[in-house]
Amino acid sequence: MEDKRALTISGIDLNWDTQKGKLQFQGDDVAMFWISSAMRTFFDTIEEISGEEASNLVFEAAGFRQGMVVGDYFDIYKEMDLEDATKTLSNIYAVAGWGAVEFIDMCYEVKKVTVLIKDGWEYKINLAQGKTKGSNFIPAHFAGVFTSIFGANIWYEVELDQMEGEPYTQINYFPSDITVSENIHQLARKKESELICQLEKAVDEKTKELKTLVEKLSSPVIPVHEGIVVVPLIGNYDEERSEKLLVNTLNKLPSYKANYLILDLTGLDTDAGTYVAILIGKVGAAANLIGTKTILVGVSPKLGKMFAESASDIKKFDFFQTLQHGIHYALGQSGRKII
Repeated sequence: MEDKRALTISGIDLNWDTQKGKLQFQGDDVAMFWISSAMRTFFDTIEEISGEEASNLVFEAAGFRQGMVVGDYFDIYKEMDLEDATKTLSNIYAVAGWGAVEFIDMCYEVKKVTVLIKDGWEYKINLAQGKTKGSNFIPAHFAGVFTSIFGANIWYEVELDQMEGEPYTQINYFPSDITVSENIHQLARKKESELICQLEKAVDEKTKELKTLVEKLSSPVIPVHEGIVVVPLIGNYDEERSEKLLVNTLNKLPSYKANYLILDLTGLDTDAGTYVAILIGKVGAAANLIGTKTILVGVSPKLGKMFAESASDIKKFDFFQTLQHGIHYALGQSGRKII
């Protein structure tokens, strides 16, 4: 059984050494893969892991950088007659199984070229994947090839796509500022921006949830005895929170038939400004209008000083040191007591 064999097709040397498991193309080692099964699985896996947008960039970057490597090899054809050079390039890709590849309108001076590809291996993979638009490995590959050959950054535009029903794929190549590295950076920045937006959205949603929870827990109206309710004031109060406290309290007092409203200031922010004294005055005055007397408990020395210096008429209310004292007083005023 013959272990070695050499074959020349269209000027391209192929060498097999089955004993070593080696196949060489123009003197370099190569390997063969089934296009519509093994290579399709390779493409499918990248797309599954990376997602459509990222995988397109992976194929594009890989194709371009591979083309740069191949372009260095084609450097030897720069001195050839243009017609011979393009014919040689076509033969190399045809023998390698890249499909029928034709290079037209190649010009070293303006660094432009058009490539026509029919039934390329990437087209066959995309066909097996059931796609309707071709991917960009091969278009980017030739951009890398011509970037190396022309000595300038070359990019591409797919004018015709065989996947879209055209007889072949036509790709135009031209000098451009577009680079693979910049595309990678743009995608990274886009992903970062999308992540920041997602985080901001999550923060906004959590903030709304917490705000709703705080509103439910903040300053609840607690009935402690028949005709007596307690409202604890916690933290600090801005205009919005103050308005909700006032409305919530006044709406619930009638349902509890409250004769006494005890405002517990134990948890109130000690740095609360005179605005809080005005708020308490408003709550007490409004409660008085519907027949409920207001009692204040848990006033710290700092709050007491601030209340004394405020212009509010808050001093007209009854004050007690603790909530227990306030409840005992309200019970006594109602003719009851705790035994």
